[in-house]
Amino acid sequence: MQCPKCHANMRTFDRMGVHIEQCDGCRGVFLDYGELEAITRLEQQMAPPPPPPVAPPAQVHYVQQPAPQPGWGYGGGHYGHRKHRGLGGLFFSS
Repeated sequence: MQCPKCHANMRTFDRMGVHIEQCDGCRGVFLDYGELEAITRLEQQMAPPPPPPVAPPAQVHYVQQPAPQPGWGYGGGHYGHRKHRGLGGLFFSS
């Protein structure tokens, strides 16, 4: 048998009952009618089954907590704080 592309000799291989022709020149692979379907069936039989679908994660509902209130000594206000002016204000009280 000759390759329809480059006219070199072709070899026939038997792979699990499917006859595959391969060209010695261009290394092209040629299948007869129905052989591609036979290969597909064999592949499906040999492949492991697909894993089961993954369930979507459970929805989590968040409750918004009120912001914490400043405690004693927070410093949010100006009570008990002195304004310092320059380096002298750090060492001497006015």
